[in-house]
Amino acid sequence: MDIGFIGLGHMGEAMARNLLKAGHRVTVYNRTRDKAEKLAAEGAAIADSPAGASHGEAVITMLANDEAVEAVVFGEEGVLAGLRRDAVHISMSTISVALSDRLDAAHAAAGQRYVAAPVLGRPEVAAAAKLFVLAAGPEAAIGRCQVLFDAMGQKTFVIGDKPSRANLVKLACNFLLASMLESLGEAFALVRKGGIEPQRFLEVVTGSMFSAPAYKTYGPIIAEERYEPAGFKMTLALKDIRLALAAADAEAVPMPAASLVRDHMLQGIAQGEGNSDWAGIARIVARNAGL
Repeated sequence: MDIGFIGLGHMGEAMARNLLKAGHRVTVYNRTRDKAEKLAAEGAAIADSPAGASHGEAVITMLANDEAVEAVVFGEEGVLAGLRRDAVHISMSTISVALSDRLDAAHAAAGQRYVAAPVLGRPEVAAAAKLFVLAAGPEAAIGRCQVLFDAMGQKTFVIGDKPSRANLVKLACNFLLASMLESLGEAFALVRKGGIEPQRFLEVVTGSMFSAPAYKTYGPIIAEERYEPAGFKMTLALKDIRLALAAADAEAVPMPAASLVRDHMLQGIAQGEGNSDWAGIARIVARNAGL
């Protein structure tokens, strides 16, 4: 397929590279051009604007937050202006439910298609093309995009025909992961203060009832206190928890655990740890325990 890719951060660069490896014609745009030039050496074309990256059959956005997506889509040289009728905007960013609904309406008014397809996975998972894709939108549009999802991920979950439902599921999943990190951090703080070696506890956790991938990924990070460099920064994690709480407010769903996680992440950021991995919430818990 002839596609555009906008946003070449830790995740986006790997995802765009896998699309190139799969044989797709990829035009990339990034606010800082040097990242785009790295992929140009691997066969990508470089656009000078988001609109310039949106001339093909589909364009993918993989950006940090609502503000970045709004600027790229609704700007004068944005995706909305450059995308042809019946082409698809695939939003793979973690954004709010409200913005996803706004994007859906704007693309429909322009005769374009919109699919929300946020992903689950860290940068190393993206590099291995093993992401989990959460897709929602018109069935025909998702069918057209499936070949792209297959190049970037190991499995696609189709959530439904309303795009923002995929964003809601992504926020719920990130809340679950953040809650797990909080709980895991508390458990490690307890055993450490009781004189048990973190690696011994990690062996018990990952070798018994908690042998799921999330525990196997984050358990060693916490046991070894390896929070830099970040795979997913705490500032971005706090953004996602705030989006989850906003969605909960809209649906009248109390989420007290999410509020606790938000406060601990905010504490870490206030203490200068915003660029640490979000697993660093365990360091905040340990500090509060006097460790």
